[in-house]
Amino acid sequence: MQKIVQAGSVRVDLLGGTIDLPPIHMILQHVVTINLATTLQARVSIEEIASPAVVFESVDYAAKTEFSLSLFQDWDQVSNPFKELQFVALIVALFRPQNGLKIILESGSPPGAGLGGSSAMGITLFRALAKFYGRSFTKKEMFLQVNAVESKILNRGPAGYQDYFPALFGGILALRPVPGDILVEQFYNDDLRAFLEKRLSLIYSGETRLSGINNWEVYKKFFDGDETIRNGLREIADLSQMAYQAILKSDYDKLPSLMIKEGQTRSRLFPNILSSTMQKFESILVRDVQNAGVKVCGAGGGGCFLAIHKPEDRPKVEVLIREQKLRMLDLRVMPPSE
Repeated sequence: MQKIVQAGSVRVDLLGGTIDLPPIHMILQHVVTINLATTLQARVSIEEIASPAVVFESVDYAAKTEFSLSLFQDWDQVSNPFKELQFVALIVALFRPQNGLKIILESGSPPGAGLGGSSAMGITLFRALAKFYGRSFTKKEMFLQVNAVESKILNRGPAGYQDYFPALFGGILALRPVPGDILVEQFYNDDLRAFLEKRLSLIYSGETRLSGINNWEVYKKFFDGDETIRNGLREIADLSQMAYQAILKSDYDKLPSLMIKEGQTRSRLFPNILSSTMQKFESILVRDVQNAGVKVCGAGGGGCFLAIHKPEDRPKVEVLIREQKLRMLDLRVMPPSE
C-alpha cells in the first residue's frame, strides 16, 4: 500500500508578528514580517488501511484516536466531533477520503511554544494529503486553504499568515503583503545563516501558552481605535522595515538591536507576554551580558523565547539557561526547500 511521509519546518519569528493579521497588514504602511525556518520539523505519515476509519496517532502524546470515515465528508462541521483534533481532522475532510487512513503526527516542537507548530503541522498535513491523493496545488493555494481552516478553529478573528511559509519554503524569509497576495522573498545565504545562529539562543520555558488569545485582544483594540495599540504596531512595522532594509544591504550587524527593540515594543503592547520565568531570565541576562536582550516567540507570546547576544557571550547565556532550569532548543536554519 502507498505510504507518504512529509516534513515541514516550524519557524522562529524575528520581527513583524501580529502585523501579519488581515486586514491590519493592509492598513499599516510598509509591512514586512521576517522569520526563519528551523530544523525542528513537523512530520506526517499517511497510509491507507482496510478499516472504514481515520486513525490519528500522535508521537508526542503516545496517543491513538479513531473516527468513522463518514465524519470526513464535510469540512464545515456545525458540531465538533473531533475535539482537540478538529484542526487536522478538518484538513483531512477537505480531501473527502473514501477509504480508511492511518495518519501519524509529530509536532517537532513543544506544545504552546510560540513557534507556529500547529500551522506548520496543518500545512505539512495538507501537502502530505495532496501527494497521497495525487492532487496538485500551488503553495499559495495550500496556504489559503489551511489558513481558512485554522481561522475557523481559532474562532477569534483571522489567523496570521507568517507561520505557514517557513514550512513551505524553508530558509530565511521576508513576507510582504500586497493586495490579494503575500510576496515571499528568500534571503537565505551562508553569511546570514551563520550570523543568526551565532547570536540567537532558542529557549523553552516549559510553559504552554497560546499567543492567539493575546493577538485577538490587540486585534480588537486596533479596530476600536486604541492609539496605544495602533502606535505600537506602527513601531513594530517600522522596526521590521529597518531590519528588511538592513538585510537587503547585507548590513546584518543592525539586526540584533532591532530584534531586541521589537521584543521590548511587543512587551508594552501585550500584557504578560513575558511570563515571570522569562522576566527573571531577562533581568539577569541584561544585568550580566552587555547588549543582550530577549524576544518572546509567538506574536502574542508562547512558551519559547530568544536570547539575543554576541557570539562570544554564548557560554554565559548557556550557563544562565542551566541555572534557571530552562531548556535550550536546537536553533539551526533549514535551507530553502523546493
